[in-house]
Amino acid sequence: MKIVLHKAHTRGHADHGWLKSFHTFSFGSYFNAERIQFGALRVLNDDYVAGGQGFGMHPHHDMEIISIPLEGELVHQDSMGNRGTIRPNEIQVMSAGTGVHHSEFNGSADHAVRFLQIWILPNEQQVTPRYDQIVLEPEDRKNKFQQVVSPDPDDDGTWIHQQAWFHLADMEGGVSVDYELKDSTNGIYVFVLEGSVSVAGEILERRDAIGITDVTTANFQAKTATSLLLIEVPMEK
Repeated sequence: MKIVLHKAHTRGHADHGWLKSFHTFSFGSYFNAERIQFGALRVLNDDYVAGGQGFGMHPHHDMEIISIPLEGELVHQDSMGNRGTIRPNEIQVMSAGTGVHHSEFNGSADHAVRFLQIWILPNEQQVTPRYDQIVLEPEDRKNKFQQVVSPDPDDDGTWIHQQAWFHLADMEGGVSVDYELKDSTNGIYVFVLEGSVSVAGEILERRDAIGITDVTTANFQAKTATSLLLIEVPMEK
């Protein structure tokens, strides 16, 4: 087993007033040669957007973009004609493929929105752009892993162009849960949303993260009530 530990305070940080963003991997003005990506996981941004603010139309291509709202409302609009609002317990996926423009704005004038934006390098280039948005059932991740993203359109959750799987879990303190990798050549990247959990001999607290490779299963022991995101990805860059 090999691990890479990313404590919350070691992340890159950008404060633009209306936008406060923590970057797990190199992004924008934050560059760390040791933190470019974890396999196919290229970006994991932890964003805060003030009321009435947001990102205007901007382009993407050949990237799988996953947005997970944690608090508030995020309004999406894109050049494919999609417009919608995502809230906690929902997830949004956009395959940028041959090229797409989109905007993201706080759906409230008064309250901040907090969300994760994650970029996965695709296993196919120049695909037809697509958009999807699904609702998640919180009970389906109580003391277990809830699959929210996979490579298979017919599997649970939504899907992307990569042999990657995303799972969420809400664990009560004292609970132990195992995760079995879908592909033993993959790695897993675990990001703690809230709480405290023991994994791979490390104690992770709020917004800490760990990358684990050369394993087929991983055990998680919640020290307190804990919510976490687990991303299984191919390690070939």
